[in-house]
Amino acid sequence: MIDAHTHYVPSDWPDLNEAVCPAPDWPWLKPVSERDAMIMVGSSEFRKIGAECWSPDIRRADMAESGVTTQVVSPTPVFFEYARSPREAAKVSRIFNDIAREMFADAGDEFLTFCQVPLQDTDLACEELDRSLANGHVGVEIGNHVGDRDLDDEGVLTFLQHCAAVGAPVFVHPWDMPSSPRLARWMGRWLAGMPAETHLSLLSLVLSGAFDRLPESLRIAFAHGGGSFAFWLGRVENAWHRSPHVSRDCDKPPSSYLGRFYVDSVVFDQRALRLLVDTVGADRVLVGSDYPYPLGETPVGQVLADADWLDDSGRALIRSGNAERFLGLT
Repeated sequence: MIDAHTHYVPSDWPDLNEAVCPAPDWPWLKPVSERDAMIMVGSSEFRKIGAECWSPDIRRADMAESGVTTQVVSPTPVFFEYARSPREAAKVSRIFNDIAREMFADAGDEFLTFCQVPLQDTDLACEELDRSLANGHVGVEIGNHVGDRDLDDEGVLTFLQHCAAVGAPVFVHPWDMPSSPRLARWMGRWLAGMPAETHLSLLSLVLSGAFDRLPESLRIAFAHGGGSFAFWLGRVENAWHRSPHVSRDCDKPPSSYLGRFYVDSVVFDQRALRLLVDTVGADRVLVGSDYPYPLGETPVGQVLADADWLDDSGRALIRSGNAERFLGLT
């Protein structure tokens, strides 16, 4: 079983005030105990993490319990730094990409690392992707937007075209969700904001006609089951046919683009997984866990294991076949 959605955090990294430039809100790691730490952003606590974030040995033990043979290990989005200057973000990307390769250099095929790039600058993003691929990374994780620029932005499209040209799979993760008093309650930014962010970015690729401009060779996947896209595809389709206010910059109805992207299986519920498979197809769903964070699936693949309505072929595709194709292993 290939887990296509996991994250890492190093146990240490250079002081970004010295390595990049002085600033009051760089991320840094505050030790709590031998096995726990707190990610800080300036003076604010961001997230408490454990040693499984940086220890390949702990990850291996957890993988064995779930029957996972390979993890795709991606950055934690708080390190993207898209709001910084391009040169600053490029330095941060280089630091974390190099650390990730050092962390998992001796792991073989157990851990496949995805890099991060300064997506706010197309040339620097392409440059860092190429450097990282040469250094052992197998793909790239990007945030679903850069400020008000969504995935149909010209610069982002150029980067995605470059990913297709060099054969790099792209994993899109929601991040930088809107905040408000209403979303501050009950983890609303994560429980409502994240699914909405992914849905919006998929809409941007479909309705803008971006998928029509991107080569079909692009391998792109969206976290958390593609957000709320599968549930609301019917509404989007109806609006495309009937509403004069919906963009028709795409050549075909929205449902025609379902074969252009993958989604992971982090939906937790049989009804949600079945809707996902019925909508995008069993050949477009990847096992994903969001390991090692609390909102992830434990044990990994449980929602798939419980899917007695899936035939053996569909189960095999989701367990590993689709990930092998997405990652370019076959």
